[in-house]
Amino acid sequence: MATSEQLFTANHLLASVPRKAYLGMLGKLELVDLAYGQVLYEPKGVIDHVYFPIDCLVSLLTAVDKRRTLEVGMVGNEGMVGMPMALGIGISAVRALVQGGGVAMRMTAASFRTEFRNNEPLQRSLFRYNHLLMAQISQTAACNRFHESGARLARWLLMTSDRMRVNEFLLTHEFLAHMLGIRRVGVTQAAGLLQSKGLIAYSRGKITILERKGLEAAACTCYRIVKDLQDIAQK
Repeated sequence: MATSEQLFTANHLLASVPRKAYLGMLGKLELVDLAYGQVLYEPKGVIDHVYFPIDCLVSLLTAVDKRRTLEVGMVGNEGMVGMPMALGIGISAVRALVQGGGVAMRMTAASFRTEFRNNEPLQRSLFRYNHLLMAQISQTAACNRFHESGARLARWLLMTSDRMRVNEFLLTHEFLAHMLGIRRVGVTQAAGLLQSKGLIAYSRGKITILERKGLEAAACTCYRIVKDLQDIAQK
């Protein structure tokens, strides 16, 4: 079983904090299981905890109307869920929905405020990550407007795989339609195209990436733009 310190460093943001600084944080963090479909925050809701994903994935969704939502960003082991807290804001502007179940390190909002105020290395890591998250959100907005559904689906699957470190996940067409902001028939067509090329397999709500290089070639340029920024920041 992994130790608390090993789990801590499995999150890239936490791992970027110098050892002396993160050892002081360990006592304020707890390991939690996050379940698929679990809602961590709602829009205008109070942020009572921040989360550092280890092998789970959280989607940031903005509401279009009472029925429809659209994914504007995702957070995995590269970052933290609850970034408004780093800007002194305790209210969420989005719905934070667990789209890939797994474990995360969690800290109460009160403990985070104290730690953030006194831990300069953590501040620097969070400011750097905030830049990456804003870049991802901006690129996603452009992607949703200009790119075709098949290329967007390929991008989304690759980003999900990178953060969960798996090539197989449970995803319904209805869920993907919410993530991509398209109708279910559009998801069916996009997934069918990728499957016909032998890039993915889709059956009974389970998607498997079969040929990653081909999927990267099928994805829009947004995937590589965001990935390159993240890789540079983690060096």
